[in-house]
Amino acid sequence: MTRPRATPEARTQPWREFLANRAAVTITAVVGSLAIVLVVVSLRRPELQTFAPSSTEPDPAGSRLVGPMTFTVDARDPQRLRFFSFSLGGLVADPGPLDWDLAFRRSQVIVNGGDGFAGLAGIIALGEVSFDSVTALPAEGYAVTESLRGDSITAVLEDWYVYSFVTHLLSPRQGVYGFQTADGRYGKLRFLSYYCPGAQPGCVTFEYVYQGGVGRQLLPTE
Repeated sequence: MTRPRATPEARTQPWREFLANRAAVTITAVVGSLAIVLVVVSLRRPELQTFAPSSTEPDPAGSRLVGPMTFTVDARDPQRLRFFSFSLGGLVADPGPLDWDLAFRRSQVIVNGGDGFAGLAGIIALGEVSFDSVTALPAEGYAVTESLRGDSITAVLEDWYVYSFVTHLLSPRQGVYGFQTADGRYGKLRFLSYYCPGAQPGCVTFEYVYQGGVGRQLLPTE
């Protein structure tokens, strides 16, 4: 006995029903597009801006306005803090309580201010503004270092970077920070990179302007 042959309409019925389900079509298209984007991004690893560690020789500022200056701290050792002084313009190997302003360990950055710290240092996020546009700093609002989760944390600096789960790279946020030093002077900085030559993580590079004189103005006086 011969089976009845399916009509063209019967053969295309499942396809027409699928097309009729517009939600299913949309979801499928979105998922497919996302998969393609993830593959392309993972294959196109962004170029890294890398910096060699700066000289450990100090470059004292005195009472001058200095900068913009670029400095790279070799913070690759997870067991060791590296201490930076803006007045000295460099690292301090064995600092006294007031001899440093910022400390670095891998991606961690803290200031010399807050309970348990001798300094007056603090930092404030000024947002995604042009570095050159910051010519004066506020008098208040500077965050200090606190003891949280068994570690020293400067909350404003906890997210100075963005981590990509696709490329597994760390990128500095496009923001400017104002800072107060351990001895109450002022300046501004922005982060440029987290990588040493050879794409090794742990070299924190930042650009800064430091007012070695009195006040919060960051423009040279005539």
